[in-house]
Amino acid sequence: MNLARVMHISGGVTAVIGSGGKTTLLSALAGNLSGTVILTTSTHILPFPNLPLASNEAQVKALIGANHIVCVGAPVANGKLAEPACGIPTLAPLADHVLVEADGSHHLPLKAHAEWEPVVPASTNQTILVVGASGFGQPVKKAVHRPELFCKRTGCLPTDPAGPRLVARELAAEVGEGRIAFDRLLVNQVDDEHALADATALAHELARLGICQPVVAASLRSGWAQQL
Repeated sequence: MNLARVMHISGGVTAVIGSGGKTTLLSALAGNLSGTVILTTSTHILPFPNLPLASNEAQVKALIGANHIVCVGAPVANGKLAEPACGIPTLAPLADHVLVEADGSHHLPLKAHAEWEPVVPASTNQTILVVGASGFGQPVKKAVHRPELFCKRTGCLPTDPAGPRLVARELAAEVGEGRIAFDRLLVNQVDDEHALADATALAHELARLGICQPVVAASLRSGWAQQL
C-alpha cells in the first residue's frame, strides 16, 4: 500500500490534526513519499526513532542532503520537541514535503477542539483530519479529549456512546464554527468489519451534513487503507 498515493499527498506543507493516529500517519507517509521529507510540529511531538534530528535551519541543510527524512524541532521538557524557532515557513523550501503534527489529543481516539486548536501553519497546502475508530461506541467521557466541548456541541451526555453519527455531528459543528477545516479525513484503527462499517457510516453522515471531503479508512498498524 502506498498511503501517500491513497491520501493524494502533494508537495509542500501538510498539516495533520485530530486524534487516533497522527504520529503514526506522519511516519507512514514519510516512508511512502519520494523526495526529501521534514517531520515537525506546531505543538509538541516526541522525536521519531532512528531519524536524524535537527533544531534549526542550518542543521536541516546539513542533514537533508544525505537523508531522505529529517525530524525537526526544538527540544523541550519530557524529551519532547516543539516547533523550531525558525518557523515552519522557513522549513518549506528545504524539502519536497514538510509534514506537521498540528494538534494534540492526549492519546485518545476522538477529540473536540478548543478555541486555540488546532495550530495549523499559515503555509499549509493541505490538512488531514484523523479520527480513531476505536472510540466509536465508547462513552464520550472515555473516548474523547475535551468531552465537555463535545457534549456542548452535540447536546449529548458524557455517558452517551460516541457513535459515528454523533462524531459526524460534532465535526460538522466545528466546521460550521470555523474551528477546523480539512481536505481529507482519515479514519484510522479500522481493524475489522465492524470498524469499517462505522467508518462508512461516518462518511455517509458527514456527506448528509454537507461535508463532502474524501474519507479514507485505514489500519495504519496493518498497512491497509482504502478510500470510502
